[in-house]
Amino acid sequence: MRASGTSGAAVTVRVPAKVNVQLAVGAARPDGFHDLANVFLAVGLYDEITVTPSDALRITAEGHDADQIPLDAANLAARAAELLAARHDIAPHVHVHINKDIPVAGGMAGGSADAAGALLACDTLWSTGATREELLEICAELGSDVPFSLVGGAALGRGRGEQLTPLPVGGAFHWVFAIAEGGLSTPSVYHEFDRLTEGTAVPEPEADPALLAALEAGDATALAGTLANDLQPAALSLRPDLRATLAAGTDAGALAALVSGSGPTTAFLVKDHQAAQEVAAALTASGTCRSVRLADSPAPGATLA
Repeated sequence: MRASGTSGAAVTVRVPAKVNVQLAVGAARPDGFHDLANVFLAVGLYDEITVTPSDALRITAEGHDADQIPLDAANLAARAAELLAARHDIAPHVHVHINKDIPVAGGMAGGSADAAGALLACDTLWSTGATREELLEICAELGSDVPFSLVGGAALGRGRGEQLTPLPVGGAFHWVFAIAEGGLSTPSVYHEFDRLTEGTAVPEPEADPALLAALEAGDATALAGTLANDLQPAALSLRPDLRATLAAGTDAGALAALVSGSGPTTAFLVKDHQAAQEVAAALTASGTCRSVRLADSPAPGATLA
């Protein structure tokens, strides 16, 4: 087993959050996962992951809600370092520092982003020579959203979300995100989805052609009419307070609103930066969320800083 880096070296990677502009969910599979048609759009909220050589694998964090981030083997960034090291016979002795700006447990793939960022940073630090395909394989092993965090832009995720097809985007889309108090467990939301759909025929998930056309055209009004999240009823069942947040944003002029992924962050598509400021102010005044964030999309995937 070879050493895992040179003393004093440091590599930083910036990695984006995501919003699901469509999340079509099929029935539970025998393995417990669900087939998806998951249209990802990377947005300009970023975590920064910095790795340096260490005498052992350790995780530290700072930034928004850093106190909620696990600093042990439960952190996907630690698992990313371990998987890459095992493939290349490297001791996984690295300090992974997370500068957190993506909401924690908010349905915006913050943990997945950290995993993708740590993977790319460790690959660079250790000069493994791993191909893009190998990195994506490791991403898929880490979690359904991790491959997209590496790739960014816009993509259709099939399977459980890890099988990606890049999508063209014809312009910028503007968003306001309302950050809720507390988080939502993704497995809990899927379990609630299964409960709510028990005894019904759940259709096979398919991407909406009208939504894909709106993305390609860069047409925010058309995209607003096609936003969809099959997990939203389950998220609202577990967190009925989110209904007031969705109403506050739409009443303030958002083109459309939806729960982001498994929630509890709610996403508001707006026509321009001025509208974003107005919706953000209304959401803040409503008292229905902890904080608001503005971001544009699409954004690049994991990138060396």
